[in-house]
Amino acid sequence: MALDEVINNIVMSAQAKAEEMIQEAEGERATILHQVDEKVSAKKLAQDKELELAIGRLKQQEISSAELEAKRTILNAKKEIMDRSFEATLDSLRNMDEGGRKRMYQKILDSGKAVISSPKVYCPMGDARLIDGMTGLGKIEETEMEAGLILEDVTGRVRLDYRFRTLLASVWDKELKNVSAILFG
Repeated sequence: MALDEVINNIVMSAQAKAEEMIQEAEGERATILHQVDEKVSAKKLAQDKELELAIGRLKQQEISSAELEAKRTILNAKKEIMDRSFEATLDSLRNMDEGGRKRMYQKILDSGKAVISSPKVYCPMGDARLIDGMTGLGKIEETEMEAGLILEDVTGRVRLDYRFRTLLASVWDKELKNVSAILFG
């Protein structure tokens, strides 16, 4: 029986050692799993923060883009209104009654004669009669052109463009800020 006891002791000792090793392995496994869980949680937290930051940046970019597009739309609408206002003003100048056009031509000629003495005058077809008889002018020539006058010196080298579109554009450019303030407040 002593042999049976020795075998039994060896088996029990081996089982105890095996149980101890299993316990140690289970402890190491639990520690490793806990460390892995912590690493996964930390990575997930970092990724969540990065995702949140990326979403915030994307949101800000979209908001900025939308604001820029809205400003562009508003500016385009304002430009269209300004262009229509310019054309409406030009149309009212073009369609001015003969008396008004004659007075306008007189003012243009008075101003132009201060620069060019006895200027040759180009005017739209049918408007020569409105300036005929005004003093200090050279030849008056009717031509296909927009409403207004063009004055030229005798050499043909100096020309003053007093067409209504040119005059309005000059005033418009100088007064653009005021016109915009009137239209848009």
